[in-house]
Amino acid sequence: MSKQKSLNMALAHSLASSADAGSLVLLHIDASPRGERSHSRKMTREFIEAWKKAYPIDSVTYHDLGRNPIPHVTEAWIAAAFTPEEERSPEMKETLCLSDELVDELFAADIYVMGVPMYNWSVTSGFKAYIDNIVRINRTWAYIPDENPEFPYKPLVHGKKMFVIASRGDGGFAPGERNHQRDFQTPLIKEAFGMLGITDIIK
Repeated sequence: MSKQKSLNMALAHSLASSADAGSLVLLHIDASPRGERSHSRKMTREFIEAWKKAYPIDSVTYHDLGRNPIPHVTEAWIAAAFTPEEERSPEMKETLCLSDELVDELFAADIYVMGVPMYNWSVTSGFKAYIDNIVRINRTWAYIPDENPEFPYKPLVHGKKMFVIASRGDGGFAPGERNHQRDFQTPLIKEAFGMLGITDIIK
């Protein structure tokens, strides 16, 4: 792990600890479909191991989206998500059960550690399915056209820090470089999580 990552890790912990003097909860996501050949998986493992060594009382919630993929949303899922909670049928509640669990984990965690490889200039389909399951109206965001017609999306997730550990098969993605215009990974992550209120993102 680089000195910069170690510094960022310590900074994240100190900032989050200012709001909660007790132990912290990390949400660790690996999105790569690859196993031990995955670069992002290796880097997140090193990050978490270093974190646990520095802060042994902290706990980690883990999801391996490559080996245990999250289902993509369906028409039934969309209908259930946009039905007011008090009007949902038992079948609708069952349809949203996994999504509810993932959203609960999102709120319970203090810090997110996301291992996200670039596939075809964007994120993996498994990570996109995860995003679709946590971007939930009236849970992680609210629709408020009367309050803000220009941007009627109110974030409901606050006080979180997110580390994105990305891997790519090529270089030149920095502004002004040859692949910058092909980087749909960075803006997707920034906009999707920013809509929820997660804007403190270190990549």
